[in-house]
Amino acid sequence: MRRRWRLAAATVGVLVATPATADDIVGRASVIDGDTIEIHGTRIRLWGIDAPESDQLCRNDDSNLYRCGQQAATALDVLLYLVKRPVICSSKGKDQYGRTVAVCKVGDPGPDMAHYLVGKGLALDWPKYSHGYYAEAQTKAQAAGRGIWSGSFVAPWLYRTCIRAGQRPTYCSDEAK
Repeated sequence: MRRRWRLAAATVGVLVATPATADDIVGRASVIDGDTIEIHGTRIRLWGIDAPESDQLCRNDDSNLYRCGQQAATALDVLLYLVKRPVICSSKGKDQYGRTVAVCKVGDPGPDMAHYLVGKGLALDWPKYSHGYYAEAQTKAQAAGRGIWSGSFVAPWLYRTCIRAGQRPTYCSDEAK
């Protein structure tokens, strides 16, 4: 009998200590691209940032082209692999494509995935939506020459506009500034 009570108390303690709310999306995440993940079939766009598109190219400090969009997605994969904890996403609403837009952390307490990407120089603070929430992390990444800040790049929102105008990915990655 005592054993059952201890087990019940431990279970309640774990449930009470869990920070996720009923509205949060919690689970193992799959990386779709540098700023989009999927949990239990729900596509989630990381709030407040914009990472280079999967086919987008940037130039490193030697002026060589590299797949900066793929690098951001790989960094998310590595983060999820190393931390090995469930992702907790707090929804901020939906975007124009019907995806949930959310602040996502790997575990709790755990790193804010968007802050991690911006701090590594693999995504940009998107003030249009974040109102500068990740600006400090971006300034530090830029000053340190991390990620895309080590060379040259086209902002992801400008890259997408160029692609929608019918241009080639290589043109939009390099010439659309």
